[in-house]
Amino acid sequence: MKDFSYIFKAHSSYIDKMYAQYQSDPEQVEEGWRVFFRGFEFGDTSEDVAFAAASASAKDGSFDIDELKVVGLINGYRRRGHLLSTTNPIRDRRNRSPHLELEDYGLTATDLDRTFEAAKEINFEEPQTLRTIMRRLHKIYCGNIGLEYFYISEKAKRRWLRQQLETYRDDDYGHSLEKKRRILQKINDAVGFEKFLHTKYVGQKRFSLEGGESTIPALDAIINAAANATKKFGSDHKGNGIKDAQEVVIGMAHRGRLNVLVNIMGKTYAQIFNEFEGNAVPDTTMGDGDVKYHLGYSSMVETMDGNEIMLKLAPNPSHLEAVNPVVQGFARAKADILYNSEYDRILPIIIHGDAAVAGQGIVYEMTQMGNLDGYSVGGTIHFVINNQVGFTLLKSCINPFQYLSISKLFSYIYCFYHFFFIKIKITTILKMHFHLAV
Repeated sequence: MKDFSYIFKAHSSYIDKMYAQYQSDPEQVEEGWRVFFRGFEFGDTSEDVAFAAASASAKDGSFDIDELKVVGLINGYRRRGHLLSTTNPIRDRRNRSPHLELEDYGLTATDLDRTFEAAKEINFEEPQTLRTIMRRLHKIYCGNIGLEYFYISEKAKRRWLRQQLETYRDDDYGHSLEKKRRILQKINDAVGFEKFLHTKYVGQKRFSLEGGESTIPALDAIINAAANATKKFGSDHKGNGIKDAQEVVIGMAHRGRLNVLVNIMGKTYAQIFNEFEGNAVPDTTMGDGDVKYHLGYSSMVETMDGNEIMLKLAPNPSHLEAVNPVVQGFARAKADILYNSEYDRILPIIIHGDAAVAGQGIVYEMTQMGNLDGYSVGGTIHFVINNQVGFTLLKSCINPFQYLSISKLFSYIYCFYHFFFIKIKITTILKMHFHLAV
């Protein structure tokens, strides 16, 4: 019997009863339970809860059934901890009954100061108290960053995502001081730019990024990671080597476009302000009469690691999502012609608004075609900005699901922070589908 996932669906009292029978007479229990309690295959074949310490203790007769309960609690946080994450700064989340209380796993408050080997399951080097284990789990899964991924069918993807999340240090997620300063700089740049436009050009259309300023450091981090993917990731979940991206092509609607042009693409303040004041000389080689928040741009930028990468922001007409297949086609053509179909070399990013991505069919149509040989680009990052102004109804009236958008139809995952979440579908480690919303 190779699949032991049924054990972690069983009630703790039932496991206690089975273990008591096993201790009395192993022949009284079914063979699968005997194999499990001996622990011979538990470390390699359990459903995402490998815990070799439990099998080792079982062999010498000192197996503690409470270790299994703690492992069950850990997996509860992995599966449902996102329901407690603080991703909305405006209002508290609805109670989704995540069942993450000690009593749900047969544990009590008296167990909080007991030491458990199960701590090694979340990358502690030594056994830790249950209190410390829960503090770490809450930090990882229930803070300003949450992750929902357990319904992904491919175990290798789940394991990779779990490893990425649980191996970061608790205090700073592994960011260097230089990286922290970079994040702060990008946030300050985004906020300062919007405040200046609001003060200087009152009443002019600018489609502000206010409420979604963390888009700028997020895009900056994605681009830096793409340009340094070989060193940062090494290989994907299948062990295939990843190559550094040489180009990023971005498609987006109006909201936040000017901020992206300045703080990501490198368009100068002077160019933007001249367009606001009507002094810019228009480029009419591809037609005329367009407005500043429809225009495209190309640039070569240097990343934090000293790598150069080409950025292109595709022009977009008034239709919010019309640019999506344009970006995909552009990326596919360049990958085939310039990079011998090495799709790691060019990374498509499409930025959506939360209302548009949920309501326009072109998003679904494009995603459905994503795995066809003639259309695949190796993965696209979809970045959905939810600054909570896209709908005029109460949230409880507009969305019957926990989260916005289409993730589980296509086995994506959600990763969300503050009032965004990222929804990811992995095809290679870096080339993913990212979606931000609440």
